[in-house]
Amino acid sequence: MSQRSAGSGARRSRPGRSQVILDDDEPDVSSQPSSSQVQRARCSFTPQQIEQKVAEVVQFILIKDQKKIPIRRADVVKHVVKEYKGQYPGIIRRAGQTFEQVFGLNLVEIDSKNHVYILVNKLHPLPGEPISMCPGSPKTGLLFVILSLIFMKGGTVKEILVWNTLKKLRVYEGVKHEEFGDVKKLVTDVFVRQKYLEYVRIPHTEPLEHEFRWGARAEQEVSKMKLLQFIGELHNEEPQTWTQQYREAASVESNPR
Repeated sequence: MSQRSAGSGARRSRPGRSQVILDDDEPDVSSQPSSSQVQRARCSFTPQQIEQKVAEVVQFILIKDQKKIPIRRADVVKHVVKEYKGQYPGIIRRAGQTFEQVFGLNLVEIDSKNHVYILVNKLHPLPGEPISMCPGSPKTGLLFVILSLIFMKGGTVKEILVWNTLKKLRVYEGVKHEEFGDVKKLVTDVFVRQKYLEYVRIPHTEPLEHEFRWGARAEQEVSKMKLLQFIGELHNEEPQTWTQQYREAASVESNPR
């Protein structure tokens, strides 16, 4: 009797598979498909079905990118790929090729741990075309001013300096702007979520202070050399005037991402 009770207790203590909750970003090793399962998955979908799924992924990412919010692999799988999950590597690779060949965009993974992507415009000016960093919209212009300030100040700028600089452009932290709306939210929330800026708390400060840095999207999209050339045009100076910044910009140009 005691043996039977012990045995049943052992069975009860073993966790059932239904008790395990999985996250899309943290796949359970035991649930990973074997090579034979992958092969069967490949055989279960026609080339036309795969092409259709690639097109759906491209459309999904284009829609998400309109707000410049980074795209998570988990969301792509959940909302689009679904039962084609075993085909994900091939689908996302072909989607990347479509972005490059059709739209002139690069699908870049900016966070390999959490599998987060952004679309980057890698089209360059034609030979002989004048260098122009003039933004296409007021919000882009505001962002450009902040990125320029951060770059020229060595990569990190205290928040107070950003607001003091924007005051010269009649853009105030606590005043609703005709073009930008809530400027504080735009700069410290929207641009940060879009990965153009990093907004970092400075430790051991009282009252609490923050500083700005370039975000992952800015590092991918913005040419520091063209930015420096533009600043040189504004000040009627050669880019080499700013030795440290020119050295950094030249290093990035010679080692493209």
